[in-house]
Amino acid sequence: MSVERMDGKMLDGVEKIFENMQTMMKKLKKASYEKNMVGFRDEHGHYFSEMMAYMEAAEDKESAAKEIASEFVDRVEGNYKVKGRINGRIQADLNFFMIYYTFPALLMTGSDHAKTVADAVCAEWGSRFKDSKINYADYDTIYAGFREKILGIF
Repeated sequence: MSVERMDGKMLDGVEKIFENMQTMMKKLKKASYEKNMVGFRDEHGHYFSEMMAYMEAAEDKESAAKEIASEFVDRVEGNYKVKGRINGRIQADLNFFMIYYTFPALLMTGSDHAKTVADAVCAEWGSRFKDSKINYADYDTIYAGFREKILGIF
């Protein structure tokens, strides 16, 4: 892989991380979130490792993070855009999936460069997609926000 520029093969197929989006977001509770995240990282963790390896090899970390962000968003956009736009409902689902799974998985790499890449992806995502100025949190923060039962109802 080129350190100066991404080689076009990096992140090849990364849009597949969203394939089970509907299932993974349905009836999301603490236990299912934990289980889903383990499966998500097992299946797609190599993309996040690839991003961090690229960052490690890059001399200009900020430029490398922007390249990763651009490539990532290009691939998602290319996969979900129909007639020049992404359906609003699908965009909302993509946004939530980014917040609940993609960013936490990226931060879980433990790399010193994970936050730099997350910041770049977040900025690129917000600038490219309508009504998508999202933010992110780490897995532990999101996990702690779940309650198993609300008032003992379910």
